Amino acid sequence: MSDSAFTSIGLLLFPALTQLDLTGPYEVFARAPNTKVHLIWKDLQPVVSDRGMAILPTTTFNTCPKLDVICVPGGPGQINLMEDEEVLSFIRHKSIEARLVTSVCTGSLVLGAAGLLKGYKATTHWASLDQLTLLGAEPINERVVRDRNRITGAGVTSGIDFALNVVAEIYGSDVAKNIQLNLEYDPAPPFTCGSPRTASAELLKKVQEQLAPFIEKRRQATVKAAANLEK
Repeated sequence: MSDSAFTSIGLLLFPALTQLDLTGPYEVFARAPNTKVHLIWKDLQPVVSDRGMAILPTTTFNTCPKLDVICVPGGPGQINLMEDEEVLSFIRHKSIEARLVTSVCTGSLVLGAAGLLKGYKATTHWASLDQLTLLGAEPINERVVRDRNRITGAGVTSGIDFALNVVAEIYGSDVAKNIQLNLEYDPAPPFTCGSPRTASAELLKKVQEQLAPFIEKRRQATVKAAANLEK
């Protein structure tokens, strides 16, 4: 651990992130014993999510302590991060010291852009899963994927599953179970359509068409990031 008494977990906070990618894991991590959770950005000004929620960073790149776990969430703002060398350099630096290098949703594409997923199995939101291949990763269509010290979560809501897995890794399954029960995390969604595997063909096609323009924009950013890795 980075401190004799505490596990230090850092969540990257950035403009236009999907807040649940961050706040789901935060809620789990903040309940773990002897754990300090840091929300990290370039400065301490409020950061606005893709849906308008403002979140305050707790530390900056320059003042961030040593991290045992670094986690990169996703969201539309991830596109800009993939060519932001200040962000990518920070993630690379922290990944060297971290016990676990992790992500939720399209945060894995940022890890990939930083060169941290080459040769690793990983996951991301289903609509962008194939893009991981461009960054040297092996896409796995699972809710949480572990490969050595890389742990990646799939889309948005998987962040809670992801975080419970991380807590179990650090503190053991009993602690993770305690947190899960305290959160009453017992999903019973009203509809069986939460993934391409369970959605109807008609609904899946509709959502894919809705997402297509943005997914293409994200793909172009991934292609560019992949080219930068080869330089």
